[in-house]
Amino acid sequence: MAPSRLPATVLLGVLGLGAAGCGAAAPADGAGTVLTVHAAASLTDTFTVLAEQFEAEHPEVEVSLNFAGSSALVQQLTAGAPADVLATADERSMAGAVDAGLVEGAPEVFATNVLTAVVPAGDPAGIGSFRGMAEPGVQVVVCAPRVPCGAATERVEEASGVRLSPVSEEGSVTDVLGKVVSGQADAGLVYATDARSAGDAVEVLEVPEAARAVNRYPAAVLADAAEPAAARQFLELVTGERGREALAAAGFGAP
Repeated sequence: MAPSRLPATVLLGVLGLGAAGCGAAAPADGAGTVLTVHAAASLTDTFTVLAEQFEAEHPEVEVSLNFAGSSALVQQLTAGAPADVLATADERSMAGAVDAGLVEGAPEVFATNVLTAVVPAGDPAGIGSFRGMAEPGVQVVVCAPRVPCGAATERVEEASGVRLSPVSEEGSVTDVLGKVVSGQADAGLVYATDARSAGDAVEVLEVPEAARAVNRYPAAVLADAAEPAAARQFLELVTGERGREALAAAGFGAP
């Protein structure tokens, strides 16, 4: 399976691996099946675990995982990148894939997520609250508006009346988390699941208005899937009881 699992999502974020394409080549002897899954960066830990389970139950299948921002994934597919499964962090990105004729059937929502604010452990900049992130001189990083977490950030700003002045807008939520963990930023807005995965490396500042910007995660088999049967089986795992348990353990909400 690709990619190999690292000890912590923090390392994935700092090194920028969470948003990188992590494909696996077909077995050298030509035997077996490679199932290619394109998934939102915030699903890195959970889909890695589920891919390991899938491979254990389907030894003839190797799961190749490609994680990136949802809009980037759709752009890759539109440009002709081969894949069997697409899982995005919002319905808008998936709608783009549907409109482009990339998806087979109707996508299924399998999880939800909300934003929260994070600061490095100890809150060295003394921000103290979500509203403190808007104070002059605070180095804030967020997701770019084209990315689901960026669109959610805009909705939270509108709902709260807090206007942030980010020093950078990142292409994936793992990039935002990485900058906060590494101390390159004083604070950032990430998904609650990413904040949980970072453990003691960050402190969470609650965002009361986050409930108004819930992201729904849909998944679908792609129309040009080379392995449609395996793709449907993988989605059954994701949307089934074990998938729900893994997603809940990571902090995702129910569909």
